[in-house]
Amino acid sequence: MAHTPKSNWRRVIYLYWQHAKRYKISFFLVFLAYSIAVLADSALAPYLYRAIIDSITNFVAQNGATAPDITSEFGREIMGYISLIVLIFLVVRVLYTIADYSISNFQTKTLRDISNYSFEKIIDHSYQFFANSFAGGLVKKAGRFIYSFEDIHDTIVYSVWLPVVRLVSVYIVLFIVSPPLGWMFFVWSIIFIIFSFHYAKRRVPLDLAEAAADSRTTGRTADVYTNVLNLKMFVSRERELAAFNAVTTEQMDARTKAWYYQNFAYLMQGSIVTWLQIMSLYVSVTLWFYGMISLGTIVLAYSFSGTIFDSVWNLGKQMSRMSKSFSNASEMVDIIDTPIEITDRANPDVSKIKNGEVEFHNTSFSYKHGNPIFTDFSLKIKAGEKLGIVGTSGAGKTTITKLLLRFADVTGGKIMIDGQDIRDIKQDDLRKAVAYVPQDPILFHRSLRENIAYGKADATEQEIVEAAKQAHADEFIRELPKGYDTYVGERGVKLSGGERQRVAIARAILKNSPILILDEATSSLDSVSETHIKQALDQLMEGRTTIVIAHRLSTIEKMNRIIVLEKGQIIEEGTHKTLLEKGGVYHNFWSHQHGGFIK
Repeated sequence: MAHTPKSNWRRVIYLYWQHAKRYKISFFLVFLAYSIAVLADSALAPYLYRAIIDSITNFVAQNGATAPDITSEFGREIMGYISLIVLIFLVVRVLYTIADYSISNFQTKTLRDISNYSFEKIIDHSYQFFANSFAGGLVKKAGRFIYSFEDIHDTIVYSVWLPVVRLVSVYIVLFIVSPPLGWMFFVWSIIFIIFSFHYAKRRVPLDLAEAAADSRTTGRTADVYTNVLNLKMFVSRERELAAFNAVTTEQMDARTKAWYYQNFAYLMQGSIVTWLQIMSLYVSVTLWFYGMISLGTIVLAYSFSGTIFDSVWNLGKQMSRMSKSFSNASEMVDIIDTPIEITDRANPDVSKIKNGEVEFHNTSFSYKHGNPIFTDFSLKIKAGEKLGIVGTSGAGKTTITKLLLRFADVTGGKIMIDGQDIRDIKQDDLRKAVAYVPQDPILFHRSLRENIAYGKADATEQEIVEAAKQAHADEFIRELPKGYDTYVGERGVKLSGGERQRVAIARAILKNSPILILDEATSSLDSVSETHIKQALDQLMEGRTTIVIAHRLSTIEKMNRIIVLEKGQIIEEGTHKTLLEKGGVYHNFWSHQHGGFIK
């Protein structure tokens, strides 16, 4: 879903506020405590300094250079001012401490909530969404969305709100002691702020382009790191370096445009600040010559000029920082606002899946912008039946499992399990009823115990070990230095293909679902392990509805029924024996397979 930069900013603010408003007390206490502290520190204390200087000036004018008695009325007056200043300092320090702890409490809790929200929003997307996205790019966008909140909130508090409070308090005092000075500083500040907003607004597209280029670089990096084996096997180092250089050059160009524009804005802002420094000094001295202000007011104006310079300069500078933070966060907005392809009904039915009878009823399906995979496809699998599916690449074998698991939804017809349309129940309830072992299982970078127990969250140690034994994984696991506590590496790279497969099978065994899908679950095993695994799978399939996607026909010889798919249609159906006797496509596959695989 596309947004304009302005609408994206609104969405970012809205999404952040949904989490921030849970901690309203801390949120408002931050602004209140800091505001009172800044008011006292920036306006009251300097006003008292002015009073001290004017009192001393008047005393010297009346009494000359004679040192006053500290116990005199004048001495008590000066010490009274000093006592007030000390009290202000103590109160300011207490208020700053309260505000510091409040902002820490507010930000840590809100960042946690935003992290959880981002994680939830991303994983709620369909399997196809992840197939079309770089994992590294998603991580980068989510990370920027999370930590941009801290940047934006810090900027609003420290570089927008506090400078504004400081400016307001300073202007109030200036207008009281010298309206001409107040108007001069006020008009200058308005000009500077308008100028800063103008340049911050014009920089938004440049920041968005820089953020997008950064995401492309991260995505490319993650893609290469994930496929580093291909890089080395196909001797593509130089090719990948050249391609990566092209991506980083685009990022450099986008960054250069954004940074050069920022430098130009700083130059213009610096020129305006310099002009004010000259004018404030000239006007203050001129007013003193005409007797319109006191010497203490000149000192006060000089002190305030520094406060105003710092406040408006930082305010203008932080406009650019905030613009960049919003641009970084806005990429995640597009992900959050992208409609989720596969959703549950508003009021889903209670799952009635028990036996595992599966029926594809007049099913149609096609991928977006692609040719139809199935048209009016029907298939019924009885409860407890073992079905083998064969066919050439692209025939629709894997698509059947995707549709059954609702990784994609049918465009026509329906899929039923035990007479219940799978779209009428929660996806979680559906997938709890199906154990799936893919051809190339991917494991978490966690311990072997955690990976196996992923099939049953509350599994006991005994259940985990028993499942591993049935999958013939216990043998190699116990030979590892840390046994079941061994971490398997990202995507399970520390294990061989056969070892990963056995862990995946153990996970499916532990899940103990009424429906079992095997996508050539023994393809990565050596012949000895395959024999053991087949025995375990025979036991696992007993009493369960089983769908086996076969690339190697020897794995489905004992199936109750085998179907042959071609272009989304069943062209042959029967047992292994009857299909061979028929002498059709299946017989042709069997006759021409090499090494057990369909050619």
